[in-house]
Amino acid sequence: MGKILVTGATGNVGRHVVAQLAAAGIDVRAFARRPERVQAGVEAVQGDLTVPETLEPALKDVESVFLLWPGLSTGNAAEVVSAIAGHARRVVYLSAFVPGGDGSAGHYGEIEGLIRRSGLGWTFLQPGGFAANTLGWADQVRQGVVRWPYGEASRALIHEKDIAAVAVHVLTSAGHNGASYAITGPDELTQAEQVRVIGEVVGREVRWEEQPPEEARERLLAAWGDEAFVRSALQAWASFVTAPERATDTVQRLLGRPALSFRQWAEDHAADFR
Repeated sequence: MGKILVTGATGNVGRHVVAQLAAAGIDVRAFARRPERVQAGVEAVQGDLTVPETLEPALKDVESVFLLWPGLSTGNAAEVVSAIAGHARRVVYLSAFVPGGDGSAGHYGEIEGLIRRSGLGWTFLQPGGFAANTLGWADQVRQGVVRWPYGEASRALIHEKDIAAVAVHVLTSAGHNGASYAITGPDELTQAEQVRVIGEVVGREVRWEEQPPEEARERLLAAWGDEAFVRSALQAWASFVTAPERATDTVQRLLGRPALSFRQWAEDHAADFR
């Protein structure tokens, strides 16, 4: 098996992809803005996908690439995909799943299109909600009240370790070319239920308090600064009230074991909420 390049190698998912590949004895190269944060013993290259010329040296002798795009728009993605196609044979792209649609949308779908037309062998991983996004509630959890909109929005949040495990499986085994995998966790929980589970795990009673969407919009605009992204996020949460994100069996089918539960994720991250 040839060398695998992992982009976003120090992020929530990428660091687990690197660790799992290294543990399996696979020849892995980590591409990161801060290579000193890559785990010891792994080859690391400094670079930034928004500066495509830094990618070229990292692609030397690479057969497969795990691609995690770092922005909310396509930006220079066409240039990046072209560079990958000039060196590697296949790419596993961490995209996103849009429930009720036919796969990914927005910049995720646009990058999928670039990859489809590149001549590369490809596999798209399309996770639903990330359990790690609930870390945004950490300060409120410590105060005992989470004030947020759409408490009845239900999702099957996925542990980042499971996303990484699926990525590693796809990168190191045959039969995945041209596949798009919708991956979720096993539990369909409302946001209010997620908060309750976190409270139980950290040993603190945490109460949900419904926040008016317009109030949340102002707060999110101040934090994220991207009006279109804020609008999209609020619309998505609203949709999950009446059309919950359903759990898929993809992790079970690919890995031969159940997906990790939200409670397991909360236990793994309990220190972050204390």
